[in-house]
Amino acid sequence: MKVTVCQLNNKPDLFLNDWEMLKAHVQYEKSDLVLLPEMPFSEWFAARPEFDNEKWQTAIEAHDGWMKRLHELKCPYVLGTRPVNDGEKRYNKAFIWNETNGIFELHQKHNVPDQKEYWEASWYDIGSKDYTTILCGEVRIGFVICTEIWFMEYSRSYCKQGAHIIVNPRATKVITRDKWLAAGRVSAMIGGAYNLSSNRTGEDTQNKTIQFGGQGWIIDPEGNVLGVTTDKNPFITQEINLKFAEESKKTYPRYVPD
Repeated sequence: MKVTVCQLNNKPDLFLNDWEMLKAHVQYEKSDLVLLPEMPFSEWFAARPEFDNEKWQTAIEAHDGWMKRLHELKCPYVLGTRPVNDGEKRYNKAFIWNETNGIFELHQKHNVPDQKEYWEASWYDIGSKDYTTILCGEVRIGFVICTEIWFMEYSRSYCKQGAHIIVNPRATKVITRDKWLAAGRVSAMIGGAYNLSSNRTGEDTQNKTIQFGGQGWIIDPEGNVLGVTTDKNPFITQEINLKFAEESKKTYPRYVPD
């Protein structure tokens, strides 16, 4: 299976340019799966602590509009997260788009930070704790949305469910690159699964102290970094070996009982 990760700019005009380049890359590589960053189709609204319903609704409408454009990638599966309303609740929700069946929604982000520059709990609600894998064809996938990657019990659970891939869409800063990459490596080793992550890049227009860090990654089940995105190479594609992920489940430390 060919998988693609990316870094996409936070600024709308630069994002549009990145999107055109991503389309060309994915179609050239004939990717089977593309992972997008966390809520990629609007600027980072959680930079300020005060909830703004107009901005929230604008973000929802932007994502709804872009869902209709995912077919442009000409890829069987596109994964990411988006802001949604559910009755009186607001969530950051994982999705998988399939060229045949359209949008399928998964769990809402459960581990939600609320701090300077990441006032997420002030903007949307804590989701239910549901970490169930989903099949994309023959590939079993589990989501950990940004902060959730630090809760390694989810990677352990995905290991038990037979996940081939754990995906981590995120919106993290340049100064934290090293520790996030470390989390991705540990998640892959605990899960016995490939770990994929895509991230925002560029400056936040509301709060210029936020410089999103890019550095999407593809990591194999033994924690080896197969590739990372950079400003010069904002998209990377790798062929992954599903059998390797299956065999990794049988080796240390994955086989050790709880």
